[in-house]
Amino acid sequence: MSTMNNVVICGASGYIGQFLRQSLETSGINVRTIGRGNSCDGVWSDRQSVVDVLDGADLVVNLAGRSVSCRYNKNNADEIFSSRVETTALLGRALGRTPQPPSLWINASTGTIYRDAHDRPMDESTGELGSGFSVAVARAWEQALFESPTPIRKVALRMSIVLGAGGGAINPFINLARLGFGGRMGDGRQMFSWVHVHDLVRSIIHIYEHQEISGPVNVASPDAVTNDVLMREVRTSLGRARGLPTPDWMLKVGARVIGTEAELVLKSRWVAPGVLSDTGFQFTFPTLTSALNQIVQETPRGLLPVALG
Repeated sequence: MSTMNNVVICGASGYIGQFLRQSLETSGINVRTIGRGNSCDGVWSDRQSVVDVLDGADLVVNLAGRSVSCRYNKNNADEIFSSRVETTALLGRALGRTPQPPSLWINASTGTIYRDAHDRPMDESTGELGSGFSVAVARAWEQALFESPTPIRKVALRMSIVLGAGGGAINPFINLARLGFGGRMGDGRQMFSWVHVHDLVRSIIHIYEHQEISGPVNVASPDAVTNDVLMREVRTSLGRARGLPTPDWMLKVGARVIGTEAELVLKSRWVAPGVLSDTGFQFTFPTLTSALNQIVQETPRGLLPVALG
């Protein structure tokens, strides 16, 4: 297996991208970036610069895409869609023109592609895809990846909710618990699939090292929990005994107030890491308790910033 020396990250400015870049550079790997800003090595608007950055890389990881934490009005919906699908298609065209392209293209996707699931976990081979706006975006995103004519190994990273200190999706839950609202959301029975950001980075390296892996890969801890258990674990990790529950109607009103969608917490996401487990991946944070304990140790007191799209 060839070693990994050069990695290209598209969309390196987000929480996951920053963590991935830092982890790789700490390991002595050279990281180049493609994005919109002047600080990037290649910019989407200059197609030759994208090709130049890709040339000679071992791996490209595309995380580009507007945050889904916003109201799904026409403008936001169009931007969510195009920021994922068009950059993926553009990357595919650039890879087709790259003299020495990377051997592996990992493209972000989402575990939200599966249906609302209360009955069983969804893995890559037996999972059933859902319907609605979020699923339509995910399907088109993956289609742009797999229909790209570039003849290299491709993986769609079907990520569950990514948890980590300093950002990611955990901050709103910590804030609710600290404000006394850390009870269940809705009926609390919806499943919550998650992965620690550290294991997400390790899964990318695992996929690179296992050349037999291609196609969709679920990135989710095996310890999916109900929302009720999630909120109890968050309270426990923060030393809070009680938390007021948030009924459906309050979540919908609150979501409107802060400019997001209640679906982000009410949909039951139950995603199983089939491919990762079958290829021997071991999670550093296999349980929610272990993940939350690590996160809380690195989390300051008081209310935390929450990034909304």
